[in-house]
Amino acid sequence: MEYWEVVRQAYFSYANYLWEEISNPGWHNYFYWLIGISLFAMLLEWIIPWRKQQPRIREDFWLDVFYMFFNFFLFSLIVYNALSDVFVKFFRDILAEAGIRNLVAIEISHWPHWAQLLLMFILRDFIQWNVHRLLHRIPFLWEFHKVHHSVQQMGFAAHLRYHFMETLVYRSLEYIPLAMIGFGLQDFFIVYIVALAIGHLNHSNIYLPLGPLKYLFNSPQMHIWHHAEHIPAHLSGVNFGLSLSLWDYLFGTVYMPHDGRDEKLGFSRVERYPHSFFRQVAAPFQSLHRRE
Repeated sequence: MEYWEVVRQAYFSYANYLWEEISNPGWHNYFYWLIGISLFAMLLEWIIPWRKQQPRIREDFWLDVFYMFFNFFLFSLIVYNALSDVFVKFFRDILAEAGIRNLVAIEISHWPHWAQLLLMFILRDFIQWNVHRLLHRIPFLWEFHKVHHSVQQMGFAAHLRYHFMETLVYRSLEYIPLAMIGFGLQDFFIVYIVALAIGHLNHSNIYLPLGPLKYLFNSPQMHIWHHAEHIPAHLSGVNFGLSLSLWDYLFGTVYMPHDGRDEKLGFSRVERYPHSFFRQVAAPFQSLHRRE
């Protein structure tokens, strides 16, 4: 199949998929799971707010709602799905030239279903923890990650405020290790929904005491320090865990000196950062251009 045909089919199939998602609610429907989880998190914020002085409709709330649907659906429709399919075909063509027809290196299909899901959840989270560290420690990538850290009032919708370039970085680095284990789409759906719910809660304006589970799972009280403007100068980011806090405790990147409820969020001169979607999308490219 020629690459232009891959692109054509990608656009056609994803447009049909998106229409089916919107027009046919169901239990395996990303669109309505996103809405349902978001409404649940918003309800918790309104009933048991941690920062009680923060408005119910916080600063940039509607901008973040747009980011949620853009990063979840529109970006794939515009370019990502076609780009992803081209990448997969290109990668498989290279493997075929080398005589490799099957990328699966570890066969787990005979495992119990719960064990497969658990492995995928843990492996994917560990990969994302490492990618998240790179976003903070490589100046080129940090310029894109700053969009996420431009949040100054934390709420559930801030979870999906991120630059579309992050999707390309995360998915590219996830692809090979997950493909080598041969996970199916159904498995990915379940793990992705669980991670979505945890990520929403971690960014929510709620107090979520976990007790001993804090050494395993991320929480709003831990993640607020990841967004704090002021952390010790020798630390290039802290609390990188997305769903699991385990990696930060294991590798010494955890930082929670006290209750961070009222910590100022963002980065140096965050108040000067653009506040509109298109200006935020353009900001990293403009910054990198000025460095040249």
